[in-house]
Amino acid sequence: MTALAKQPSFKRCFLLASDHIDGSSELANILRSVGEVDTVSTSDIPERPAGHISGIVVDINLRSAEAVQRVRNKLRSEAYRSIPRLFVLTDALHHAAMQAWALGATDTIARPFKPNEMLQRIRSAFPDSENYDETDRGKTLNRGVAAAHAVIARIFERLPAGVPLSFNDVIEAETKILRAIKHSSLREWLTMVGCHHTGSYRHCLFVTGFAVAFAQHLGMREDDQRRLTRAALLHDVGKAFIPVAILDKPGKLTEEEIVEIRQHPRLGYEALANQGGFPREMLDVVLHHHELLDGSGYPNGLRGEEISDIVRLTTIVDIYTALVEQRAYRMPFTYARAFSVMENMGGKLDQQLLQAFRPVAFGAY
Repeated sequence: MTALAKQPSFKRCFLLASDHIDGSSELANILRSVGEVDTVSTSDIPERPAGHISGIVVDINLRSAEAVQRVRNKLRSEAYRSIPRLFVLTDALHHAAMQAWALGATDTIARPFKPNEMLQRIRSAFPDSENYDETDRGKTLNRGVAAAHAVIARIFERLPAGVPLSFNDVIEAETKILRAIKHSSLREWLTMVGCHHTGSYRHCLFVTGFAVAFAQHLGMREDDQRRLTRAALLHDVGKAFIPVAILDKPGKLTEEEIVEIRQHPRLGYEALANQGGFPREMLDVVLHHHELLDGSGYPNGLRGEEISDIVRLTTIVDIYTALVEQRAYRMPFTYARAFSVMENMGGKLDQQLLQAFRPVAFGAY
């Protein structure tokens, strides 16, 4: 492997935990190009991380129940709760990724390693906290919420009047949204949105916050995080064509009103599709975010594999957000009750994905 130049501008410190230390030497060399590395076997992970540690990199056989349990026992302590975790995947199989997410991965990388790409992922997974101005957190959060609000305002105020929504409007907002949640927290995002927004605006902004935090928790690549951010932000675009009297009704809807509000996925899809320029996965989420795996959803009654991963994820976030929000006709569910309701939905939702969402859902309050 070609030697990688040292980066003098900052120094990160990593704990590399491996169940095959000799096999992790290439990874250790890459990590050393951006910081210091302390390599330990998984059985020797300290009870408490050193105070200066930037993050932990875990390189284990995720198919080994013994290795997985050993790491779980070590990392479940309060001392490791806030430490970023980068997991190494030996292949792209869904099972390995799910194990990593269940162990609290904040990002994943896969063999074979491409050093230059790896450096970019490492810097993203473990931000340079020394060079980031903590006093800028509030400003960054404000910019993110304001950018998201501006898109939602265009949707609800201009789209019904025939003023088109530009895909570039969404692109401009996504970077500010991702940065806001990455450098503050989901809890701070939800608090700020809750203080300043109500009704459909608040729901869309909450869903966006949960979706971004979930994507970052799952270790999605940055381009996939961006795709999900766009989709979540626009998922309820069709509600712009539903009367406000129905959207904000302070009570349960009549059967006729339910039929009308269930038109919003198709109305939103048609508006964006007719305008053109929006990616297929965004249109997929707009049209299908109320579909359920057992075929009982709407508008098309899709089943199982007919429902894409990005839709499954958005559906989980959308339902959870609706349950924990306060509505005019009921108090908000506690996070535990909301999660229990969704677990009891069984085969309607992707239960593996739901369990991966648990740390995000519970960590927001």
